[in-house]
Amino acid sequence: MAELIIALDQDSAPSAVALLDVLPDRCAVKVGSIMMTRAGVGFVRSVVANGHPVFLDLKWHDIPNTVRLAVAAAVDLGVEMVTVHALGGEAMIAGAVEAAAGKIAVVAVTVLTSHDPAGFGAVLGREIDGVDAEVERLAAMAMKAGAAGVVCSPAEIATVRPLVGSGRIVVPGIRRSGEDAGDQARVAGPEAAVAGGATHLVVGRPITSDADPRAAYEGYRTAMG
Repeated sequence: MAELIIALDQDSAPSAVALLDVLPDRCAVKVGSIMMTRAGVGFVRSVVANGHPVFLDLKWHDIPNTVRLAVAAAVDLGVEMVTVHALGGEAMIAGAVEAAAGKIAVVAVTVLTSHDPAGFGAVLGREIDGVDAEVERLAAMAMKAGAAGVVCSPAEIATVRPLVGSGRIVVPGIRRSGEDAGDQARVAGPEAAVAGGATHLVVGRPITSDADPRAAYEGYRTAMG
């Protein structure tokens, strides 16, 4: 069964704790750059200590030694999964995997869900018809380097599934029918993402900003089957 991960992008540690108090015990959570900057490693340790599997989504993209040391620090925090940018290259990803030492999962971000073909083509410095080919190329490189899986939008699940095999496909950009996509350019519903082969769905604002976050969470769980 696919796992639902709640993106904690609150404005303070107390507000994040208050949110967790109304969500199911031991639900999986994502701590990204917002909460890490606002609340720091102490907050991450407290969430781990309270039994929540933590996806530390800092999307490291640096020289291999720096990323290796960052992943080693994440192992010490007790998180369950971390992200690196596939654009950092095979050596960087391999260094991250080496530092993880089988204790945490390293997944590689392919193309951000906020990118459309024109925007990502501008990043690459050339025109592209779509992002699928770039996602496929980056996913193949990441898996060759030993990554536990990849992060991609719902639109590329079918593209990466053969490359990832039994590995993880972590999918943000999940919205139920009628929900605002916000700054996400490539989105899909939870039903389609799970049916396509996603192993982890990351959902933030549709749950965390809802008047009843617990009900919204349960609604997503039901939709995932």
